[in-house]
Amino acid sequence: MVREYLLVLFVTAAVTYLLTGPVRKFAIVAGAMPAVRERDVHREPTPRLGGIAMFGGLCAGLLVASQLTNLGHLFIQTADVRALLSGAGIMWILGVLDDKWGVDALVKLGGQMIAGGVMVWQGVTVISIPVPGFGTVSVTPTMGMIISVTLVVVMVNAVNFIDGLDGLAAGMVCIAATAFFLYSYRLWYGYGINDAAPAVLFSAVLIGMCLGFLPHNLHPARIFMGDSGSMMLGLMLAVAAISITGRVDPDLITDQTGSQTTTVHELVPIYIPLLLPLTVIALPLADLLLAVVRRTWAGKSPFAADKQHLHHRLLEVGHSHSRAVLIMYFWAALIAFGTVAFSSMPGAGRALVLSIAGLCLVGIVVLLMPRFRPHAPRAVQAFVPPRYRKAVGRGAEAAAELPAMAELSAEDKELLGRIGTGATAAGGRGDRNS
Repeated sequence: MVREYLLVLFVTAAVTYLLTGPVRKFAIVAGAMPAVRERDVHREPTPRLGGIAMFGGLCAGLLVASQLTNLGHLFIQTADVRALLSGAGIMWILGVLDDKWGVDALVKLGGQMIAGGVMVWQGVTVISIPVPGFGTVSVTPTMGMIISVTLVVVMVNAVNFIDGLDGLAAGMVCIAATAFFLYSYRLWYGYGINDAAPAVLFSAVLIGMCLGFLPHNLHPARIFMGDSGSMMLGLMLAVAAISITGRVDPDLITDQTGSQTTTVHELVPIYIPLLLPLTVIALPLADLLLAVVRRTWAGKSPFAADKQHLHHRLLEVGHSHSRAVLIMYFWAALIAFGTVAFSSMPGAGRALVLSIAGLCLVGIVVLLMPRFRPHAPRAVQAFVPPRYRKAVGRGAEAAAELPAMAELSAEDKELLGRIGTGATAAGGRGDRNS
């Protein structure tokens, strides 16, 4: 079974990767290259509409899944896939319109609610909520609709808010989707809960979409996903969360524990769905809440854009673009995978907490080390684009592959100046000799 999920993941990633290049050219021709705004961190206009390639990868992945022996049953037994495509399609169209012409914030909010409502109408909704000490608490259809649509809107805007640095949103969503995949696969395979299967499929497709787009989006980005991509990713995260939180019956797990004492020890994997959807987007959610409070306190609209997000603050304190992204990756992965590990090993709580604390300390020490420039390992440099290779001893080509001048140290700038001066002098001598 896991081979089918991996096949879907790789197909989704491959299609997304191959489509992103043509989509970039289309975005340039279509004029989807807004001028650089004051709150932007990139220096030159960059094409958007990367969500078109992601949507193509989504459709390709689901098409392949529908033809597989085991995953094909999901398309017959549940309407979740059709609901996901309906909601993602609405969100994608809304995002494309915003990337090209711009859409008012309230109109986008209304579109997000419509997309969530369409999915609820087709059955993707919270049916019950596991409450510690009480068990499963059923909710009314109206309350389930409100909870589901709210979760969609929060997830969509949380992902949209962190889409401010090259590769940040795609990487963090990939981390969150991987955490969802590990947890939901454990519920499906470990406990035999078939209701978790749609979340496993959606997470695998989401991972593929992000992995396929990241090579084009890492700093320096050649294309942005735009709202057409970020809102769709947020919606897919919400669908996976709803599938896990509101539709998996904890009693099915409790029946396998054997005794009340064992049940108490096994409560963590039962109730973790209440926490997992929040922990995997803990940083984007915190950024969203801080932005709403900050803008409201200043007398502005909560939807008014500014340059005070967490990633902007990392740049302000002196981190380079790539390093700021890696910092966000690190803490997102630590929170998400720490939560999944805690749910998988409830008996090793103290050891796990100490391990996470140790990783936090290591992470802080590493992040305080002198500036470093990430690059692909030497063994795979021949297979990646030039801008991901280590730029050493290649003169002007190396200088062109270095990050933006704003991220260079004084020594780097002086070195580039010498290289440029040397190249100019050599060119002059060549002209004279000829």
